[in-house]
Amino acid sequence: MFEKSPFYEIATKYGINISFRPFIKVEGVSLKDFRSQRVEILDHSTVIFTSRTTVDHFFRICEEARIMVPETMRYLCNTEAVALYLQKYIVYRKRKIAFVNGSFSDFMALILKYKHERFLLVLSEPHKPEIPATMEKLKLNFDRLILSRTASNDVSDLKIKDYDLLVFYSPSEIATLTATFGMENLPLLGTFGDSTTRSALDAGIPVAVMAPTPEVPSMTRALCLYIDNVHAGRVAEPVTVAEIREYEEFIKSQEAKSTRKYHTREAVNGAAAGSAAKKTASKGMAAPPSATRAKGA
Repeated sequence: MFEKSPFYEIATKYGINISFRPFIKVEGVSLKDFRSQRVEILDHSTVIFTSRTTVDHFFRICEEARIMVPETMRYLCNTEAVALYLQKYIVYRKRKIAFVNGSFSDFMALILKYKHERFLLVLSEPHKPEIPATMEKLKLNFDRLILSRTASNDVSDLKIKDYDLLVFYSPSEIATLTATFGMENLPLLGTFGDSTTRSALDAGIPVAVMAPTPEVPSMTRALCLYIDNVHAGRVAEPVTVAEIREYEEFIKSQEAKSTRKYHTREAVNGAAAGSAAKKTASKGMAAPPSATRAKGA
């Protein structure tokens, strides 16, 4: 199975050892917990998925609750991989499915394309706040539904000092790391995503490798560049995260668009009012019919 992983190519190319150890596990909520949230799935026209895990637990709950999801249901996914994963549960070509490339801004733009729909945002707990926060700010009609929760795995037997680099993909994994091993004398860290990176930096743990970025779209690419730098004797700059978050920038861009539309509308209305005023003035300057006839006589 490891041979099919992109990390296998890195291990083979550089002659390094890579091992996989899950620091967290995802557990689905019970049917009772689902019902306690008082969210009616069939009251929604569009379901939003951000991971394959949420897809699994959505259809599990539908089966347990005997909910027949109609073929008219629309699905919006943040990546093609998540969209294609839907084939496990539905006939892909017969459904309304749309996806983007994983970019937050592109995903929000996709959601806004269907802004008049009633959305069901399927989440795992804890989750990144950017999407629900942006949807609330944009006053979209949606409900959030928690169908799984993340719990820590017992990794206390791990000889963490045997590793040169640890790679994490979620803030929950950082929480497990610090709870189990503390924050001192840790190996170098690689992090995926702003939230994971921010969690590490907020805990006082320096980050050596980060993805994705415009230059480095994947963690495997980031690791290759890091190893190349190490072999060349180059010291990489410590990773930092911009203070302005992407969802805040997106909201600002939407507000700017609204302002531009408002000004444009005001300009058009102003031009129309000016044209009407000119017509009125022109009519006011014309001689009355009686005077015209008198002159002609």
